Amino acid sequence: MNSLRLIRRHAAAFGRFAGLGCGVTLAASAALVLLAQWIPWMAANALTTVASTVVATELHARVSFGHGRPGLSGHLKSAATMIAGWLVTSAAVGALDALRPGSGLVLQQAVYLSATALVGVGRYLVLRLVVFADRAPRTRAGGSVRLRVAYDAAA
Repeated sequence: MNSLRLIRRHAAAFGRFAGLGCGVTLAASAALVLLAQWIPWMAANALTTVASTVVATELHARVSFGHGRPGLSGHLKSAATMIAGWLVTSAAVGALDALRPGSGLVLQQAVYLSATALVGVGRYLVLRLVVFADRAPRTRAGGSVRLRVAYDAAA
């Protein structure tokens, strides 16, 4: 595969990853607001985090990477990347607070969003290269083989 086609394939996959991630995050935010009216905020946050991670993993596996169903292993690995991301963003905001107490909302959001963007790129790389890495062609029902080329052509 030539380098331009490879770049286009990964750019398309990253675009799908980012778009789906943003959509799931916005839906989870709306669900959190609704759930928090009936149950404590911490419980609503935990529920929406788990649900959005499961939904995002399914979407990323199927749509972003053309991998098919992720299975339990894929879900657990994806959840681990979410936990790592939460730790990184929390550490970034905590470090800001330690280094510049009372830094203000604008700087806190700038640090948080920058850390979130870096986490998103890192998460994409881990999911793309490790969790949902290209595999050998799979046999589909009916005996035909699903080639990676078919996915590449769609990208």
